[in-house]
Amino acid sequence: MTGFLGVGKTSAILHLLKNKPSNERWAVLVNEFGEIGVDGSLFEGTHTKQQGVFIREVPGGCMCCAAGLPMQIALSQLLSEARPDRLLIEPTGLGHPKEVLEVLTSEYYQEVLALQKTLTLVDARTLSDERYTNHATFNQQIAMADLIVGNKVDLYREGDTAKLANYVKKHAAPQTEIVLTQNGDIPFALLSGPSANHLLNPHGHHHHHHHKQDKPLASELPLPESGFLKAENRDEGYSSIGWRFSASKVFDYQKLSAFLLTIRAVRMKAVFITNTGVFGYNLTLDALEELELDDAMESRIEIISDQQHDDLEPNLLDCMLA
Repeated sequence: MTGFLGVGKTSAILHLLKNKPSNERWAVLVNEFGEIGVDGSLFEGTHTKQQGVFIREVPGGCMCCAAGLPMQIALSQLLSEARPDRLLIEPTGLGHPKEVLEVLTSEYYQEVLALQKTLTLVDARTLSDERYTNHATFNQQIAMADLIVGNKVDLYREGDTAKLANYVKKHAAPQTEIVLTQNGDIPFALLSGPSANHLLNPHGHHHHHHHKQDKPLASELPLPESGFLKAENRDEGYSSIGWRFSASKVFDYQKLSAFLLTIRAVRMKAVFITNTGVFGYNLTLDALEELELDDAMESRIEIISDQQHDDLEPNLLDCMLA
């Protein structure tokens, strides 16, 4: 399942997990642009292994970088542990589905996976914004899709649906279908069916330089004595900034809520341990959503923008209880 930043991929997966048949084991491999990694905590805060849901996270940029090793390691571990009936893969909104599919269609995985449809979520309102339409990754996500999901249709203006149809006709394969939905509510039946692997070239690989394997990501580091750390990442014309906080750092719910509403970014995801409970947050250009979670190992926040946010840390730290 692909789609650019803030289009609703996480909401769609949460919806699908909510409707998972109780007798099936599902696995989710989620990839994030930033080094902190929040999606894994969001999913694990609502679904557990005891419920037949297994999560593995690949933060720090496009998971197919460095010859696909981050993805292959995480995927192999996930398949070994979960032995799932269904595997959902969510690359980062700035990820490259072509290279992900190249890994999945390699000889090894052909023996263990039956590749199904590639879904690409699109918000038709963004088709008037050159930051999207001129972005190679955005257009590759559409070109590789077996099914285009026009999400957030409840927010579309007159003409947006026609604009989506015209754009898909121009940039996608002729047989690519379009469905419209809202809140990531994708009918379960749409997941099934073989992928056409549009434009797949088994010999072509891209190379990035932001994802280095010679040092651990911020998501893997032990927390320092201060109880928190910050990490930043820049690539594809966007930057991310994020923080991890130990479980001993409890946040004031009211202060935190007010702070999160001040953030102006393309994307923000967070999990916070507060004095009133554990909450997950999902900010897009449309709204800030809050989700109550069962538990969290620590607090995490990741902000993605086409602008830098160097002034947030003091206000974020001020939200912690003494």
